[in-house]
Amino acid sequence: MNAIKRNIPNLITLANLFFGLCAILFAFEGTLVVSATFIFYGAFCDFLDGLLARILKVGSEFGKQLDSFADMITFGVAPGIILFQLFYFGYADEFFLSDIKDPLLFPAIIAFLLPIFSAIRLARFNIDKRQCNSFIGLPTPAAAIFVAALPLIAKYQQLSMFTDFRFLIATSVVLPLLLVTKIPLFSLKFSKGESVSSKLNIFRITLIISAVILLFIFQFAAIPFIVILYLILSLLNNIL
Repeated sequence: MNAIKRNIPNLITLANLFFGLCAILFAFEGTLVVSATFIFYGAFCDFLDGLLARILKVGSEFGKQLDSFADMITFGVAPGIILFQLFYFGYADEFFLSDIKDPLLFPAIIAFLLPIFSAIRLARFNIDKRQCNSFIGLPTPAAAIFVAALPLIAKYQQLSMFTDFRFLIATSVVLPLLLVTKIPLFSLKFSKGESVSSKLNIFRITLIISAVILLFIFQFAAIPFIVILYLILSLLNNIL
């Protein structure tokens, strides 16, 4: 019974890995909306496995390492391929990676900065004891969700600015840099002994309420702005 209890969060982590593999499969096929959906499934599992580990008090070094390996696939490789497809072929419902077009190959390869810097980010996270209750640099799920929102915005809201070539270039450069920046960012983990009205909790609650309102009004187009809002609130928290 103890072995089952101990491995419940690990099973959720493996579900995250499974969704990441599905996201990669559909990204290669060009069904980017389905690929992005699997990244969101993976993000939910990534939140749930940590929550269950804390509730059941079964956190372990093995679980931490497994979580990072799964995150590398779901939040590093999968969004990198989505970015590559958006660069290389533009937005479409179905296509396969084929017929290399040399003029577009170099800028498309910039998309691979995301998985490369995600690997650096996750390796640092595993050995940095300062990141137990906060983050240093943008978390990989936040970067992945930003990218996963792009095909959904293009498909359902027809906002072409989010798949514009210049926007994709900026995304492919800025997001990886944010992953490895030394800027402290707060997490959404509420501590038991912490006052609800503490400065940090006010920023957390502000982010959550703002995210709900933005999603209700702007739907998928709100997601990139929620990530930007998270960065701004974290910087304000650091300053104050």
